[in-house]
Amino acid sequence: MKKLDSDKIIAALLEDGDIAKHLVSYEPRKAQLDLLSLIIEAFNEDALCMAEAGTGVGKSFAYLLPAVFFSLYGREKQDKKPVIISTATITLQQQLFEKDIPFVTKALGVNIKAVLMKGRGNYICLRRLDDIIHEPPLDEYEYNEIKLINTWVKDSKTGSKSELTFLPSDSLWSTICSESDLCMGSHCPWKEQCFILSLRKEANNANIIVVNHHLLFADLAARAQGAGYEGAVILPPFNRLIIDEAHTIENSATSFFSSQFSRPGIFRQLGRLYQKRRNNNRGLLVRLNAMLKSSDNPLEDMIDIMEKIRSRIEDLDEHALEICSSEGIYRLSPAVDESFLKKNLFVHFKALRKEILKLTSLIRDVTESLEDEKAADPAVWEIKTIVRRLENIAEICEAFCKYKKHEDDNIWIERHRASKDLSKSWAIFTRTPLDMAPKLKDSVFKPNKTVVCVSATLAINDDFSFWANTCGITSLPNRTILSGCFPSPFPYSNAVLLAAPTDAPLPDDASYQDFVNLATCRLTAAAGGSALILFTSYQSLISAYSAAKDELTSLGIRCLKQGDDDRTRLLQDFISDTKSCLFATDSFWEGVDAPGDTLRLVIICRLPFRTPGDPVFEARREAVQEKGGNPFMDLSLPQAVMKFKQGFGRLMRRSADHGAVAVLDSRLFKKTYGRIFLQSLPETKTSFASLNNNLNDIENFLY
Repeated sequence: MKKLDSDKIIAALLEDGDIAKHLVSYEPRKAQLDLLSLIIEAFNEDALCMAEAGTGVGKSFAYLLPAVFFSLYGREKQDKKPVIISTATITLQQQLFEKDIPFVTKALGVNIKAVLMKGRGNYICLRRLDDIIHEPPLDEYEYNEIKLINTWVKDSKTGSKSELTFLPSDSLWSTICSESDLCMGSHCPWKEQCFILSLRKEANNANIIVVNHHLLFADLAARAQGAGYEGAVILPPFNRLIIDEAHTIENSATSFFSSQFSRPGIFRQLGRLYQKRRNNNRGLLVRLNAMLKSSDNPLEDMIDIMEKIRSRIEDLDEHALEICSSEGIYRLSPAVDESFLKKNLFVHFKALRKEILKLTSLIRDVTESLEDEKAADPAVWEIKTIVRRLENIAEICEAFCKYKKHEDDNIWIERHRASKDLSKSWAIFTRTPLDMAPKLKDSVFKPNKTVVCVSATLAINDDFSFWANTCGITSLPNRTILSGCFPSPFPYSNAVLLAAPTDAPLPDDASYQDFVNLATCRLTAAAGGSALILFTSYQSLISAYSAAKDELTSLGIRCLKQGDDDRTRLLQDFISDTKSCLFATDSFWEGVDAPGDTLRLVIICRLPFRTPGDPVFEARREAVQEKGGNPFMDLSLPQAVMKFKQGFGRLMRRSADHGAVAVLDSRLFKKTYGRIFLQSLPETKTSFASLNNNLNDIENFLY
């Protein structure tokens, strides 16, 4: 490998450099230059890198410049491996691909090939679309959607759902989108027109590929499980990886490596195999039956077993929801009463598993008896995939019944409510790895020469130990590990007021919610709206929203609430109306970019400790304790501090922003660990006084 010329790359970000010449009023940022130097060193030394870069540092340019220079000048001629850049959100993916990479390459006067790759579910599968078109008529609404999609796909360049001018129903898109286990690859009759294969060919010649974390882990998991690191899997082979929004990779990996099923999910698989509409028999098994000799007709037996499966999952679902009770979650831990489970739950898991295996065995017998030509039919291919999915569900059922033998897994049930009809609910049965560090170490950090992890929140008081341990980066001997914290250049000391009412009751006090209701209303009124109000509990959110809505509305402040619309539209409404406020929970603690007068007040109602009911968190707490650690200091507190920093970071998005952050949790002062939260924030103006004094200070500061 040819080492990158550090001086030459850094020169591009200096005052007279190539980047500066293309920006108005450019000022070099020391933190950005220092971050750039660290990332160049990571490429040159085949090192692993952890970097916390505050808002406004310009981390995208700091990692794009080394990526571009490496892809052009650092690779040997025979080395065509691209640099992979992975992000947590599609928004950042698109910003990098559509804006930042074109800007950097134009400013540098170079040409590179960059490719954007999303998860397969974003792309249409032409084979599955053709199958739907040639099945008996759908209902009128779906039929019209299919016609529109079929017209669009003929002129589409990418086959990506984002190109559509309308949003297709989830149920329809799930039957026509690309899915890895349904892909026939070179055996597909539509392979010449396939959007996924075309995208992969394009990616094979790319310098830089921009992906999301889920797609990255799909590729890495396949490689770790035997596909190897030298050939193409989902992505071309690579060994240089940049992970932006790296604070999310443990959650992303946990989600990817988990397995689960639910009643609606099973019904979808069975519906794809067979369904009857308007006296029309539809589905893959109907097509399979037509391939058999007239004397063979296993379809009736299959239909009978499928009805039994539907009945068994309904029984299991009903009992699981009862067990979840008011908490909505039930975890199978060593402390639960196994005799109760055997009587009330395991019997239903076993009954469901028995019928699933009966169906899959019958279908396998039929498909294996087909002649070679018929066995290659796309319908048979898809049937075999659904059989494997159903067998995976049977495995999860067995894991639930033998949960004590699965010590490395967390096994639990959760009630899920339909977003459009809250009266409808079903159980989700999940099996999740307990410790992600070994998987992340083996799939992400061990096989790659350079891995750069960047985020606004990776360290606690400049210490990366917590994040590094959860991701397994520190358990690799003989690897160079670089790290650094690069503070935001924003003028927090003058532009931000941190307020906290010293007269707030503790969160476990009976009067705490009443105080939150009062404080959120008065603080939002004092700011004239432009407020993001962050909760750790939806129940608390509803209480505060109900208490404040009428008064705030009478002041001309529009009140928005998470749950009233989808996240994207809620944010658009909030950002477009400077006299609005948004009551929100978990997902809004990060990823909200509302600069200027759109957001002048962030209210953090409670320090964001994970709730005791979170099954993954509780299992990990128990694991820490079993190893002799302190669950609070080693897990709960570090996680809460990192999320607290994310919530605080919603306020300052541009250097000209100006506003206040109010924290309504008096544990900041009354508990010794409160200082850890305060020390994690940049220096600001402060108002640590009674709520009345906070209100006066905030009004004076804002106006």
